Amino acid sequence: MFEFLRKISGRGPAAQESQRQTVMRALEEINAVLGELEEKPTLSFDPENGRIALELPDQMPDETLALPAPEDEDPKSSEAGPDSQGASRKT
Repeated sequence: MFEFLRKISGRGPAAQESQRQTVMRALEEINAVLGELEEKPTLSFDPENGRIALELPDQMPDETLALPAPEDEDPKSSEAGPDSQGASRKT
């Protein structure tokens, strides 16, 4: 409908990316990300269905820095429980 605007701006229709270009672009992006990791993941390929899988560590280095250290729960507060608090209020 507005083809004349594309001609005026000097732009033609956007070029479609071929399947080869899509795969190569995705592979370059994955390699760039994996290259920056300290601990490299295990790569597996299933030829039956053509799927690639990565086994990442349980916790990535940036997740370790972002999460607070787990705190030990106070054993006295967990032993008391909600029933003991309710019993002391009934007096």
